Amino acid sequence: MFQPRIRLQHRLRLQPWLTFGLLIVALVAVPLHADAQTQDGAAQSNVPYHLSVSVNEVSLTFHAAGAHGLPIRDLRLVELRILDNGAPPRRIVSFQSMENFPIRAGILMDTSESMEGYRARNRAISIEYAQRLLRQHTDQAFVMNFDSQSSVVQPWTSDANALTAGVRRFMTDGSRHLSGTAIFDSIYRACLNQFGKLDHGGSANFILLFSDGEDNASHASVQDAIDTCQRTNTAIYVFRAEPETSLSTGPKTLAELASKSGGRVFYDDESDAGIYSDLQIMEGNLRDQYRLIYQPAELKRDGSFHRIELQAPERVDSITIRAGYYAPSR
Repeated sequence: MFQPRIRLQHRLRLQPWLTFGLLIVALVAVPLHADAQTQDGAAQSNVPYHLSVSVNEVSLTFHAAGAHGLPIRDLRLVELRILDNGAPPRRIVSFQSMENFPIRAGILMDTSESMEGYRARNRAISIEYAQRLLRQHTDQAFVMNFDSQSSVVQPWTSDANALTAGVRRFMTDGSRHLSGTAIFDSIYRACLNQFGKLDHGGSANFILLFSDGEDNASHASVQDAIDTCQRTNTAIYVFRAEPETSLSTGPKTLAELASKSGGRVFYDDESDAGIYSDLQIMEGNLRDQYRLIYQPAELKRDGSFHRIELQAPERVDSITIRAGYYAPSR
């Protein structure tokens, strides 16, 4: 079953003059088509949501915040307008608000030689998340290490101490893999083999990725990795130790992974307070979301990338949403 998930996630300031290549957010509320009126009244719900999407439907998940960064939980469908490759959808299937969503997280640690100087810091950030933000009654996470190959060192658990032990675990048995870094392969396997077994509509799924973005050993492409994440409703949030002004190609790769999967790139400022603030932003984006399912006006099976534009009312200061989705291939 094709499940083209669209969740672009960029944190954008909503100003009328602001236009991005991936997302355009306007300050004018334009109603969606009347097809969705029956869904608007039933949008608010805390009941676990089981997602079923047919082959010609797209599931769009997004987070909306006000001027002070607090989530907006009372948006109505008539306040929003969505464009798929510049065209309004043929039909809105459903619209639902989801509060205090359970989280499923995959902590992916790049342990290749180029990351040796950043391992201690990356472990500290991961442990901060596990110990302070993971809710043991509702959330679960796993830990994967990767260089040219990947290995799950801690399977799914809600135990913060087990996750901490997994984050600290690093294979030092002398059987190091061939030199290289396979980021795309590792993300692909995490989404396919870990998140792929979950109820995609029953949780907020994300990868917490620690890497410099330099891939030189993957068989999968960046599109393969992104497409698999979209199909399993998994966003990629990145913590990158090197500054944003780095001359390497890594930042561009990480930005593409984040924006097209529905996540964000954070640059480590080496401040504990700053890191915790970034983790809180990430968690806030995931806990309170809206899900909108629609039928595009035109969906060809050509594997092309469909860009998403969402327009919201003036009271919405920022929206976190993915850039678009890949159409199914023949």
